[in-house]
Amino acid sequence: MPGMKAKEFRGVIPPMMTAFKKDGEIYEKGTREMVDFIVPHVHGLYPVGSYGSGPMMSIAERKRTAEIVIDQVRGRVPVIVHVGCSDTKNTVDLAKHAETMGAAAVGAVTPYYNEYDQQCIYTHFKTLLDSVRIPVFLYNNPKLSGNTPSLDTIRRLAKDGIAGIKDSTFDIVNYYHTSMALKKEFPDLNLIIGTEAMLVAAFDAGAQAAVTGLGNVYPDLVGQLYQDYLSGDRKKLMETQMKVLRVRQITKFGLTVPTCHAILELRGVDAGVPRLPFTPVALDVVQKVKAALQEIKLL
Repeated sequence: MPGMKAKEFRGVIPPMMTAFKKDGEIYEKGTREMVDFIVPHVHGLYPVGSYGSGPMMSIAERKRTAEIVIDQVRGRVPVIVHVGCSDTKNTVDLAKHAETMGAAAVGAVTPYYNEYDQQCIYTHFKTLLDSVRIPVFLYNNPKLSGNTPSLDTIRRLAKDGIAGIKDSTFDIVNYYHTSMALKKEFPDLNLIIGTEAMLVAAFDAGAQAAVTGLGNVYPDLVGQLYQDYLSGDRKKLMETQMKVLRVRQITKFGLTVPTCHAILELRGVDAGVPRLPFTPVALDVVQKVKAALQEIKLL
């Protein structure tokens, strides 16, 4: 939904997975089916990122996946397309394409593989900001990128108009400190928590949105967590948060993305297979996942 302001991105925004065929090609039917499975329960989508296998795809494949998702969403929720690459040129190319296709915003992880100083990180995001008119979110995932933007760099980018940060440090103290350092000077900066595991704590600290990997397989449950937060019933809220944490543990019985593909199959969703070098989880793992989900009455 072009024209959205930073603070209008709120609620549950799953980092949508991509469906692939066994030969590694994009499985359009499966990707569209996942969109229709997820969208009724959530408030946005964040495709072509880590869960979406974006860094495993060519630029053309990433563009095509974004096109499929935006087309299938049909304006029901805003789509934030992940465009982060290891270089600035391709990041900008993907961002311009996403804007043309009707994305509501773009997000980009800090450039990865090489080690960069803060000036490089700033220049990368400033170039991205200058290339599009839709909101740009900085995706802070130091574990995967190897490059962490400093608060000073984030402050510079906030002055330049960056919409917000997707915080995937998995460190609630870091989230608190970032919020404390920036919210007074930049009240419109949208600090999104990058996991469902800390949703309650982050929302208590002022977060309005969460990019939740679990939303790929249990969008109904994560959507309920958000509704429980809004309802103000803390007892019910914490019961749902604990259930979310348990399901999250189950998705880690194997590698997360292949395990999520297996759970979607168990739930009757045709999500294809993960792309090599990911391989489908072993049958014994699938059986363990199935038994654990049945135990908590989610299958």
